[in-house]
Amino acid sequence: MLFPAWSGVNTVDRLNRGHRELLAALVAEVKRRAGEPVVPPCLRGLDLVGFGRKKAEPMVRGLFPHSEQDVVLDLVGRSVVFVTPKSIRSILLGCERLDTAWTVANLYLGSAKAELLGKSAPELVGFSEELTCFVSLEYFRDEDPFADFVVHEVAHIFHNCKRRTAGLPETRTREWLLDLDFRKRETFAYACEAYSRIVQRSRTPADRRALAQNFHGFGVDDNRVSSTEIADLVRAACMRRNGWKVILGYCAPKRPRRLTWAPWASKSGQPESA
Repeated sequence: MLFPAWSGVNTVDRLNRGHRELLAALVAEVKRRAGEPVVPPCLRGLDLVGFGRKKAEPMVRGLFPHSEQDVVLDLVGRSVVFVTPKSIRSILLGCERLDTAWTVANLYLGSAKAELLGKSAPELVGFSEELTCFVSLEYFRDEDPFADFVVHEVAHIFHNCKRRTAGLPETRTREWLLDLDFRKRETFAYACEAYSRIVQRSRTPADRRALAQNFHGFGVDDNRVSSTEIADLVRAACMRRNGWKVILGYCAPKRPRRLTWAPWASKSGQPESA
């Protein structure tokens, strides 16, 4: 971790040199393995920054008050990073952590159908780290009518980002962009993902309800979520005018009932539920 094999005037100098040289070596190896990957025709001339923002816009408009929507959308535009042949070098060289660079490199190699960097390398469509969502070109090849990795990961940003980080006022009771029950965070992301695709594909409320009947969950192998619960939540959302609020309300923390105490309120003199 301290790069003792590198020369330098001090430890910090060795750290900086080792970090830069390992990233440069990684860039060279990724280029050797990937060669010149074929870019999907749908990406030619596409504004990827605007694309990520556009994908998340209905969700942002449905979850946040009008006065905050543009600020949140600007945050989303900066957070979604598509890993392409044109951007891979600058992304890798800009990684502050070597393990992040290794994961991004494998994400890119997978999208290029090239050999990954070891048997333990994960096969990913994308992943998030703090407030950045890295997305591979496999995103544009996914044919699942209810899947949208960008919306899923942006949904996670909302509970990971503090309001002051996004440039919004923070209060004692409003610290995060969205306050979600820790156990419901994945449910929230999956429900937003499916609901966003239904909204995108429908023109009327009746269309939404019809599409929701064909959604039975993602069948994910994840003990944090239930496919049946997600499907029921999405159907409930499609029954309301603003389904985003239905999803948020279901996944919000359940506040404990406030207790009041007054000697005249109970024969026993004990506190009673308000």
